[in-house]
Formats: sequence, structure tokens, C-alpha cells
Amino acid sequence: MPSKLRTLKDANIDNKRVLLRLDLNVPLDEKGNITDDTRIKKSLATIKYLVEHGAKVIIMSHLGRPDGKVVDDLKLDVVGNALTKELGQKVVKLHECIGPEVEEFVMKLEPGEVCLLENTRFYHQEEENDEEFSKNLSKLGELYVSDAFGTVHRAHASTVGVANFLPSYAGLLLENEINVLSSLISNPQKPLCLVIGGAKIDTKLGLLVNFLPIADKIIIGGALANTFLLAEGYEIGDSKCEKEKVDVAQNFLLQAEKMRENVLLPEDAIVSDEISNDATIADVKVDGVTPGMKILDVGKISIERFKEALKGSKTIIWNGPLGLYEYIPFENGTKEIAKEIADSNATTIIGGGDTIDAINKFGIDPERFSHISTGGGAMLEFLQGDELPGVSVLEDK
Repeated sequence: MPSKLRTLKDANIDNKRVLLRLDLNVPLDEKGNITDDTRIKKSLATIKYLVEHGAKVIIMSHLGRPDGKVVDDLKLDVVGNALTKELGQKVVKLHECIGPEVEEFVMKLEPGEVCLLENTRFYHQEEENDEEFSKNLSKLGELYVSDAFGTVHRAHASTVGVANFLPSYAGLLLENEINVLSSLISNPQKPLCLVIGGAKIDTKLGLLVNFLPIADKIIIGGALANTFLLAEGYEIGDSKCEKEKVDVAQNFLLQAEKMRENVLLPEDAIVSDEISNDATIADVKVDGVTPGMKILDVGKISIERFKEALKGSKTIIWNGPLGLYEYIPFENGTKEIAKEIADSNATTIIGGGDTIDAINKFGIDPERFSHISTGGGAMLEFLQGDELPGVSVLEDK
């Protein structure tokens, strides 16, 4: 953890209006019901700490991608109701983020009371980190607490801008995230195994490069692996890949040449010519993929090889599914590796929305993992050594 990070425990919050940024961007079904309340539950510790220490709590969050417009389906009423239920006290949901009515309301808050502002992304100034919008938000509080790790890699008004106008601190969840992830870089328990899936090489390459000298094994799966297979000269048919990134993959493999045996790509794959729950599939060696085939999961040989690589690990980091797990014919790779990681005695850190969605789909208890990061993108950027703007503003320079 950065030694200069200002934390909530350093703050005098008694009888103070605390502007609290949370990540309550929960998934909703077509009827507007919350389908996974993990982010809400992870936020409770900081809210309760503030309430118990006599703060007047003003919560900010976004929901979805309304692109600076008011979208009825993305109003935070359902989130406010969920917070009320979880906290066991009324959370008043306001209809705006800024303005005279909001200011008048928050000035009348009593110690221990909690209110929730409307979706910050209903204002286009939020994602622009607009100074005037940030200033208007900051009028609501006497100090600012950031506990939204999932958004700290974005320089938005509610994550960075308000910190320029108020004394600013990291909440309990954010502090813990930084603490856990920092230890993975500075002092990881070895052997360390990195499992990377998903699709885009751009968002994962920095992590792969950063961990090349740290990790004892690196497992690459998902559509991400297709780009690497193509870089190695294999036919991948009609599989999803980033052809324009083949040179990037080749450069990584060249960097990894000295430890090439420790970078594991799929040896076989589940292929089909269609994507559906009743698709006809085949398990073929990667050198047997032909034009027209789609690689949609890792095959049985690869699963067993990956499991073997995980055995004996003291630390396992996992981000991204190993196949198109949303469909039954292509879920096995992700499911088997998820179970193997959950059963491991290693310190296990997982992150990414799809990764968490997958373990929920397979009914794997989240408590079986040592740490589930609440920010997929932020986790990746932190572990690849990037500066996170929403963390930098909480550090003493």
C-alpha cells in the first residue's frame, strides 16, 4: 500500500458532511431488478463506519452508461432501496446531484443520516472531469471519501475533481484493495501463477509484461489466446481475435522466450461453427483448426495442463474467462479452472466483471477466494504499474 495514502482512519468525521464516492454500478435485469448485489454489500463497511462515527453521509455513484443524459431505467432508486434494506435505516434518494435543492437538503442532515445522489453520469460534465461541476459537487461535503475502486482508473469529477476542493481520504474497501494488490507486486508468495483470459490484448498486455519476471507460470486463455496462437502461426479459422495486435503478441512471446515453457497457451480447443446452447462441438488440437471453425473454449488436454500448472502455487491471480462461458457447450474451461482455483490452498485474487459473473453462474461460493477485486479495469491497470488518477489524489505528495 502506498505509504502516503490518506485513509478514512486519519479523518475527523464526527458531525461532518462526508461526500462518499461508491461504485454501486450493479447489473440489472430487464425488469430493473438487481441481479448481483456484490458491490452494494462490499460498500457497507465504509458506510457503517461513517454512520457509527457520527458523519452525515452523502453518497455518489454511477449506474450504467447514460452518456450524460437522464435515462429512467438507470435512476438510482433501486440502489437506494437496496441500501436501505442492507443498512437497516432509511437512505433518502435525491433526484439530482447538484443544485440549490440538493444543497438545502444535505445541510439539514443529522449525524448518522444517509442520502444518495442521482446517477452522476446523467451529467456529461462527470466524465469530462469538469471543474465547475466538481466544485458544485464539493459544496455538498466538508470532506471527501473515495471507496469506489472500480472507478479510480477514470479521471472523472466524482473520482478526481472533487478531491481538488475537499480534504480527501480512501475508504475501507479502497484501502484494502490497494493493500492486497500492492503486496502482489512487492512481496508475492511464490510460486505465483497468473491466469489471464477475456478478449482484448490491449487491456491485458501491460499486466502480462509486468508479471513476466514475477510470475512462475502464466496461463493464457479466452479469445485473448487466439491472438497469441495466430502470432505463433496457427490457423484459427473464424475465431475472435485481434489480427492488428499479432505483432504485439509476438513481441511479448519474444520477451518471454527465456521462460517460454512457463507461458502456457491452449494445446487443444473446443470448436464449433455456431454459437448457441445446442451447438455441435468438437475438441481438436490447435494445429487441427481449419477455416470456418470458431475456437470458443479450451479443450480437455489444455484444462488438465492448466490445472497441473496451478498445483503447488502459493499465489494465483485470475482475470478473464477462458471461453465463451455464457453458453453451456463452451463453459467447461472456465468452470474447471474456477473450481481448481477455488479449491486451492493458495492466496487467490480474482477480478473482472465476467470472472465474477462466471463464478456466480457456476454456483461457486465467493468466500472460497481470498480476495475478489471490485474493479476489473482498475485491478489490471494497478497490477501493470499504471498510475490510477483516483488514487493519486488521495496521496500526500
